[in-house]
Amino acid sequence: MTREDRVTLDAFRCFSDSAEVGGAVVLRVPEAPSSPMLNRVVGLGLDRPATEEDVDGALAAIGPGVSFYVSVAPAAVPAELPGWLQARGLEPGWGWMGFRRGVADPPAFATGLRLVEVATADDAATFAGIVREGYGLPAAVEARVALAPAVGWLCWLALDGDLAAGAAGMYVAEGVAYLGFSATLAQQRGKGAQNALLATRIRRAAELGCDVVLTETGERMPDRVSNSYRNILRAGFEEVGVTANWLRNVPAGEG
Repeated sequence: MTREDRVTLDAFRCFSDSAEVGGAVVLRVPEAPSSPMLNRVVGLGLDRPATEEDVDGALAAIGPGVSFYVSVAPAAVPAELPGWLQARGLEPGWGWMGFRRGVADPPAFATGLRLVEVATADDAATFAGIVREGYGLPAAVEARVALAPAVGWLCWLALDGDLAAGAAGMYVAEGVAYLGFSATLAQQRGKGAQNALLATRIRRAAELGCDVVLTETGERMPDRVSNSYRNILRAGFEEVGVTANWLRNVPAGEG
């Protein structure tokens, strides 16, 4: 696993119940059993070639009643891994495009919003509420996300006057900055919140001595419009490659 893989994984371990199984890491957020974004198996086939026994162990560790992704990175081996997942009832989900850039100064973006760094418990609660609403997560997740500043994340709010409009976070380790939890409230879109939050985090990454900045969003699909994808490219990121997400979807109420 590369330095960049490790930091990306550690960023989400902060918010998850995690276990290492069969060369992979199983991430669980019990408050959101219907969210494959939060319940995932990652790292299969990266540190060593995966086996069918590894796959079975990781799927068992997720447990019943949970919708989840098994994320298969471009470098994962062996080539049979997707077929093993399909044979176990998983289906192709929405993959994530990874992006990276250096820490050169980003383009300037004009916005009438005011950006503030999360510094208080009230700020953290506001941050968590925007993230929860932006990603369509259950309310029970807010308490976990509100811990972000306490578990190593730097977090920002975009404010329209005194009203919260958007939020975003950054996790830094090993000279790598991972950008995540970017969300804008529906009624506040179109005001430049995410462009400004991207620029602010890139500049802070440079101040902290990082040499690379990473982020990701859903891959381009003909039937999906992604403002995030366009914003990321506009901020100077380059596409790295798509991580395939193999989905097991469990309807609500089923175990």
